[in-house]
Amino acid sequence: MPISDNIRASLYMMLSMMGFTVNDLFIKLLDGSLPPGQIMAIRGFILIILISLIAWQRGVLNRIAELFNPIVALRSSMEVGATLLFLSALTLLPFSTISAILQSLPLAVAMGGALVLKEPIGWRRWLAIGVGFIGVLIIVRPGLDGFQPASLLVLASVVFAAIRDLATRKLPTELPSLLVSLATTISICIVGALLTTVQSDWQPVSIRQFGLLFSAACFLFFGYQFIVLAMRTGDIAYVVPYRYTSLIWAMVFGYFIFAEVPDGYTIIGASVVIAMGLFTLYRELTAGRRVVTSTAIHARGNVWRERKKP
Repeated sequence: MPISDNIRASLYMMLSMMGFTVNDLFIKLLDGSLPPGQIMAIRGFILIILISLIAWQRGVLNRIAELFNPIVALRSSMEVGATLLFLSALTLLPFSTISAILQSLPLAVAMGGALVLKEPIGWRRWLAIGVGFIGVLIIVRPGLDGFQPASLLVLASVVFAAIRDLATRKLPTELPSLLVSLATTISICIVGALLTTVQSDWQPVSIRQFGLLFSAACFLFFGYQFIVLAMRTGDIAYVVPYRYTSLIWAMVFGYFIFAEVPDGYTIIGASVVIAMGLFTLYRELTAGRRVVTSTAIHARGNVWRERKKP
């Protein structure tokens, strides 16, 4: 029986989320033995090679000059900030807690789109965003005994990632996504190398550590490729909810590898965040359909009036 495009796209999205989560897993297995700057430099260098090979194979490297764009620079700088903050928190927090907080990214992007890009958002979506961030507070638990200051690093990473995604929306549509990824990876690699040089904290890398970093880079590249396939294969409304499977992967890996069991606050908060994220997506899609329908009706009315003219 043939598989529909949407089913295939959902599988691609789940594989993509697995790739990103396994990348995080390998970095966490380093257990803080290498500083964040060094991780960014080594993993970034490996990724540069992988992405450059694919870009060369697809014949887009001759368009490298198109990357000298202020939006590309903004996006890359935000990715650098998000990566540095995330790596700093990765060894300090349970795997599932970090992933649960990251699920608030779609809500942050929706809020940023309204405040910065002036995208129209109705009161229902504003309410969903507010409730979603209450879910984040349930996970973080500020002021309670379970509060962990490193959670603030993950929240700051979400802010940087949201700005990155908003900048992505403003990129020229004709700019190949491979080149954007290449520019971002080069920025991360350079900043990581500079950071570890300034701090003089470069550590000797064992075979095990290099193996973990190489594996992390491969799975990160794996995630990049499959998320592109997912978004190009299926309908956005069908595909995007499968992004939340990253939390399932994180909980599975956290339980079987780190013996982590999410507490009730994390489960409740993550459920609230995901539910509100899905509701926000639903409202955005229904609002979009209403605009398209209204435009089509208006256009048909104009055609009818033109036909009635003598």
